[in-house]
Amino acid sequence: MAATATLSPPSVTPPTYHRIVSPTLALPTDPLQPIPVGLLACQRDPLLRELTTTAVSCRVSQSPSVPSNGREGKKKKAAPAPTAALLEIILHDTIIFPEGGGQPSDIGTLTSSDGELWDVVEAKRHGGHAVHYVRLRQEQNVDDALRLFSPGAVVGVSLGEQGFKRRLDHMCMHTSQHLLSAVLETKLNVETLAWSLTAYPAPCYVELARGLSPEEIAAVQEEANRLVFEGRSVHVEVEELDPSVKVMSGPSVGIPSDYTGGVKRTIVIDGVDRNPCCGTHLPSIHNLQLFLLPNMEALARATTSSVRLYFLSGPRLLTHLTSAHTLLTSAASIMSCGAPQVPERVQQVVDERKKVTKRVEDLEAELAATIASELLASVPQEAGGLVMQRHRTDDSATALTFLSAIATAFVSKVAEKEVTAPYLVVLSSSPSAQSVTSTTVVLLFGSDDKKVKEVGDELKAKMNVKGGGKGPRWSGKFTGVWKDAREGVALAGILESVKL
Repeated sequence: MAATATLSPPSVTPPTYHRIVSPTLALPTDPLQPIPVGLLACQRDPLLRELTTTAVSCRVSQSPSVPSNGREGKKKKAAPAPTAALLEIILHDTIIFPEGGGQPSDIGTLTSSDGELWDVVEAKRHGGHAVHYVRLRQEQNVDDALRLFSPGAVVGVSLGEQGFKRRLDHMCMHTSQHLLSAVLETKLNVETLAWSLTAYPAPCYVELARGLSPEEIAAVQEEANRLVFEGRSVHVEVEELDPSVKVMSGPSVGIPSDYTGGVKRTIVIDGVDRNPCCGTHLPSIHNLQLFLLPNMEALARATTSSVRLYFLSGPRLLTHLTSAHTLLTSAASIMSCGAPQVPERVQQVVDERKKVTKRVEDLEAELAATIASELLASVPQEAGGLVMQRHRTDDSATALTFLSAIATAFVSKVAEKEVTAPYLVVLSSSPSAQSVTSTTVVLLFGSDDKKVKEVGDELKAKMNVKGGGKGPRWSGKFTGVWKDAREGVALAGILESVKL
């Protein structure tokens, strides 16, 4: 049975977690006025799972899908437009975190006054407001939604079990990133250039200006986990934002230029780090044991270079350990050895595989030379020329490579024996079990480049062999079932017209 483990986070956020430090800053109390991003319930109390609030506005989205934040790769294809309607709902308050600070959006549900559940597929910040994108189910009606989420309507907000698991994972990785970046800077004077909260369960990473030695990685991990075992507390300080200050230092996104919420949040890890950030964070780093993957990934850009240091914490670390244990146990069973002996046994298998591969290559070279000698025996020693074809059955994935070896050996022997008679040879190879999707490889070579091209063009035109070549060789592929009584006869007919 596979090993399993769970993470038990604190169930209640301490009252000292969220601290408004500006004397003139207060939460909006008007139920028709949205609380700005920076003061949302999800940011004041990250462990809160349910909330009752009021609707501020609701409209049908002008886009069939949630608008992009612009960070997707250029090669990413646009998803097909969903057919169900998409609503944009702004609430007075929310526990569903809108994407920001490098942290993805939460998911959850809204409950209208009639008890209907509405799926929040994503939340985003627009200016200073959190916008909930609600995808209607097939049985739900847009007109009903607009009525139920009209201004002032009572709305229940819930993360649900899956939504809270997602939130917990994001908090663990985000808070761990703050801790890791702080230790990197204080212990090694290495600044974090950027970071990525990847999709679960992949490791996240911080991007650094230089690589770290194994000793440095071990030292950073040891120091971070020393602080974790001490159980350093985390709290948030919120103050009014100076409108003249737009850029904040640190690895997080800081304060975007389009943010209009008017507040600045600073995440404080007691005695370790102070960093502006809008994300959700655990009230303590206790239980956030950090594991740094020892292999770093180097990146090269036009003007700069950097490296990525991958890390795991919280649920992702437990998932990684469970998966690694399962894979190691399975490998040990296959190798009929204990887990500690797996690397040695794998190395033995790799070494033996190399020896077997080398032996097969040597035997194939010997066989290719023998086949080439047999073909050469059919070529007249003087003028007259010869056109021939040979078909083989071969289940190897490198059948064309073997045919090329035969051709190379043939040409070499022609030179050795100083044969002057012209020749043209067609070699083909099919798998033993064929279907409509099977591939037969064809290799054509000869002493006259022009004739080789002419026959290649005939194979494409009359037998639908797709391929090409240059000089004395032409190769191609035939898709389908190759039968001597059909394809073999067709090939023979093409070769009958060849005059050397």
